[in-house]
Amino acid sequence: MLFADSDQGGTRENLPVTVKILIAGGFGVGKTTLVSSVSEIRPLRTEEDLSETGARFDLLDGVTGKTTTTVAMDFGRITVSEGLRIYLFGTPGQQRFWFMWDELAFGALGAVVLADTRRLADCFPAIDYFEERATTFVIGVNCFDGARRYDHDDIRAALALDSHVPIVSCDARQRSSSKTVLVTLVEHAISSRAEAVAARTLR
Repeated sequence: MLFADSDQGGTRENLPVTVKILIAGGFGVGKTTLVSSVSEIRPLRTEEDLSETGARFDLLDGVTGKTTTTVAMDFGRITVSEGLRIYLFGTPGQQRFWFMWDELAFGALGAVVLADTRRLADCFPAIDYFEERATTFVIGVNCFDGARRYDHDDIRAALALDSHVPIVSCDARQRSSSKTVLVTLVEHAISSRAEAVAARTLR
């Protein structure tokens, strides 16, 4: 949902357009890192230490070095241009916290689904969620150190993605790389909505 920020009063035409974007994906894929790297304000985090009890429910394969987990959401903000401000909401990755996704997704322009090529199957719950709700999304392939690099066509086939879904390689630790993924999503969302309007007009 696009809406005008009214912090300073004045006409809506003079105010920046503000959008909400979700950062989703599996446990330990880099959602908190991406929000932190790109946010121009101190990001809000709801991380807690992993407990022995939680470890019974959370799949830690491939992320054995991770010691904390997001239990509610991450929040950050980035100004892409004078007329566009983005609010970022990072979703919790573990299945036991998925009940929060509906609240976080309300009013969102779209989502970035972060992928780790070593654990691609962890993407499926997020992809299924957004496809079922016709939510625009892009895939951000987080290039972890030491992880094998794959052609985007191979990743598309492995995730059974439609041809129109953009795939972008990124390093979630780097601001410029994370910003590129967000801009790709915004452009994809605008293009998708324009195509939908055109299709309705031709009916």
